[in-house]
Amino acid sequence: MTEGLTILVPARNEGERIEATVRALRARFPEGEIIVADDGSRDGTAEAADAAGALVLRLPPEGKGQALSVAERVALSGSLLLCDADLTGDLRPLLETRADLVVARFRERQGGGFGVVKGLARVLIRLRSGYAAAEPLSGQRALSPAARAACFPLAPGFGCEVRMTIDAVRAGLRVVEVELPLTHRATGRDLPGFRHRFRQLLDVLLACGPLAVNYRGMRLPLVGILLPLAGLAAPRGTRRAVAGIALIGLADDLWSGSERGFRQHLRARRTTGMLKLVGIPAIGLLATRSLSGAALVGLTANALNQLDTRPGRALKGFGLAAAALRGSTLPYAAGAVVLAPYDLREMAMLGDAGSNALGAVLALGSVDRITGRGRLIAVGGLAGLTILGETRSLGALIERSPLLSRIDSLGRSV
Repeated sequence: MTEGLTILVPARNEGERIEATVRALRARFPEGEIIVADDGSRDGTAEAADAAGALVLRLPPEGKGQALSVAERVALSGSLLLCDADLTGDLRPLLETRADLVVARFRERQGGGFGVVKGLARVLIRLRSGYAAAEPLSGQRALSPAARAACFPLAPGFGCEVRMTIDAVRAGLRVVEVELPLTHRATGRDLPGFRHRFRQLLDVLLACGPLAVNYRGMRLPLVGILLPLAGLAAPRGTRRAVAGIALIGLADDLWSGSERGFRQHLRARRTTGMLKLVGIPAIGLLATRSLSGAALVGLTANALNQLDTRPGRALKGFGLAAAALRGSTLPYAAGAVVLAPYDLREMAMLGDAGSNALGAVLALGSVDRITGRGRLIAVGGLAGLTILGETRSLGALIERSPLLSRIDSLGRSV
């Protein structure tokens, strides 16, 4: 597995250790290229890695999985070796083992917590793939070209290793763990250590759920399906309708094809887009008992979906409309506020499940307020917006407007 080898080292604030790590890797793998993905360090990590002879990518602080995914795109074709920035030990046995994904298992346990995250990771890997992992969180891994193709882009944050194992096994690749005498800086049983493990726990849970690739090629958890849970205080009819529309959107997230826009879906006929085209207005009809209400639900769901092309854009549109409508939209607005930081920082994405659900919330919240001619005007305006979105990019129009562009970029990390 040494031909065309690239070594990827994710690092954040490892200025005191990264130079020794890179020099040791250089000595043991003289034929390999070393890429250090500096994940928003505030110390001298990048400079130390550069001085040691690594190719350094200076990145904003996004997370381990994102940093590795960016580095993988820069790497030449061939095998990969992943190594944490604070590692001490020899990883050559990983490349000498005949398997597609080879994971290093530490011979001796060092520090750490009570094993909750590791135990949960083992259970999730077993449930999602059937593989019994002894060391599910190890960042020291060798990947064949086949494993690289199956696993990248990685899940974000500290869930990347767990999802990597799941993806490799589900792709029919051979996964092996090798016990090695390695050491690294372990987190302690103190406040920073528990904070790190809580973040790790959340990342692992999200990584094992549904994922999708966003506009930048980052693979993110689809969290929009959680939004119906925020509506516990909403009327029962609204709760049921929003949950049903979110499920239809999730089906599109998971099983959609290459079709884009109404015309392509109408030509293909049997697509998840057609399910949305028929199913969302049908749920709107049941919830509002009105054809104009059904049209309002379908068109508003589609409008929010058209906005969901950049982090935070759909949530901001929903927030502005919910502030005006208030009423039954407010419980869902609280859920949107909770998800906003994850969406804006590209740690998660709404997907069709979330954007369609938020659009339905707005439509159902406006049914009692907008009646008669006002509703027909609203339906006509949304229909015009839909047609515009079919022929031109709404995102491009937003970005060309100075005011809308400023609002659109607020809070976004990239």
